[in-house]
Amino acid sequence: MEEGNAAHRVIQDLRGLAAAAGPGARLPSVRELTARHQASPVTVAEAIRRLVAEGLIDARPGRGTFVAAPPDERRVPDLSWQTVALGPRPSGEDEMQALLVLPRAGAIPLSGGYLDPELQPAAALGAALTRAARQPATWQRGPVEGREDLRAWFAREAGSGLRAEDMVICPGGQAALSSALRALAAPGDALLVESPTYLGALAVARAAGLRVVPVPADADGVRPDHLAAAFARTGARLFYCQPLHANPHGATLAGHRRPQVADAVRDAGAFLIEDDYARDLTIDGPAQPPLAADDPDGHVIYLRSLTKSTAPGLRVAAIGARGPAGARLRAARLLDDFYVAGPLQQAALEFLTSPAWPRHRRALATALRTRRAALVAALRRHLPDLCPQPIPRGGLHLWVRLPGGTDDVALAAAAAAEGVIVFPGRPWYAAEPSAPHLRLTYAAAAPELMDEAVRRLARALR
Repeated sequence: MEEGNAAHRVIQDLRGLAAAAGPGARLPSVRELTARHQASPVTVAEAIRRLVAEGLIDARPGRGTFVAAPPDERRVPDLSWQTVALGPRPSGEDEMQALLVLPRAGAIPLSGGYLDPELQPAAALGAALTRAARQPATWQRGPVEGREDLRAWFAREAGSGLRAEDMVICPGGQAALSSALRALAAPGDALLVESPTYLGALAVARAAGLRVVPVPADADGVRPDHLAAAFARTGARLFYCQPLHANPHGATLAGHRRPQVADAVRDAGAFLIEDDYARDLTIDGPAQPPLAADDPDGHVIYLRSLTKSTAPGLRVAAIGARGPAGARLRAARLLDDFYVAGPLQQAALEFLTSPAWPRHRRALATALRTRRAALVAALRRHLPDLCPQPIPRGGLHLWVRLPGGTDDVALAAAAAAEGVIVFPGRPWYAAEPSAPHLRLTYAAAAPELMDEAVRRLARALR
């Protein structure tokens, strides 16, 4: 009780002194207040802290305590000089932030690029990480290119074209892609991309100063004739491609086009960055092998991430290439962040080599099939004209074409107001879109919510 009375006396004393003095006036020191009120230094410090929190006084370490200026008299920091120093803002930032934003409470998410928490193998990952964390060796510095056994796993998954020494472990597919574009191209170079394509690739390409050139794609993947023409017209030496369940449109590169695409890349003396993000997201039938599996002369740069098929927190991916291109990739990753955390690499390896991994893949395929069917059924019931054909055999998304003249960005905003989150198609194009689209994700919401989500979307469209 005495300490409480002492703190009250100190606070009242300082209030009176602050009222009598002008802004900026020095107030008694802690030592003076301690002697004046027979209070402990801790009590005086607590009294000062309360008045600082109220904005009545300023405590400046090493200088003393002063009367604070009224809020309307305090200097507002002038940060406008940074606009000149930084120059133009990079494009793509708003779209990337919108893609990763968490939905508000009560909204049904038909957007996003990660699995619903109910589909994530959190228990198995947690157990693997716990075991990894208990091993002292995992906390030590390992090879900068990543654990050899983990690199060997990724190399086996890529087929016979790559070896463990060709791979480097990265903190997620986005980091791998960013390093690849900076390592294999220079500012001003052309980068060919499917149209539409992953907006994260567009963002990192533009941040690297590359000139992005779209190549048309259809239900069978990228058009080889247009790809060859684009190589000839631009002199590009780099093509970014998602041959399996491409994001956002879901197409898989047809078997008869695979050799034609390989020929176009080889004839141009170019590289193809194969983003195999959906290897573990195939729903119907077996997935076709990676392009890297049939690449004798090292034209394919292979990228595979575990994040999409497991959990957002498992930021583990690998990128691989043969020859000098592989050496440049490994050097770029070293400069970016040295290496991926050892416990995370060990946990990923333990999970991938345990029975939990094939169990998770089987359960995930079943769950995604159910959710995809629920979303397709809801579209056929409430918005039949929007139901896509053909239905993608894997991945996480449906690519829905809207009626001509629809503003897809405005529709996404209207849908959000109705309580359903969708993503407009426009940001996925490197140039003008051929038609308005929405990307609808079926992996982020429970199947029983799909009907209500499409009901809300229909209201927004009306």
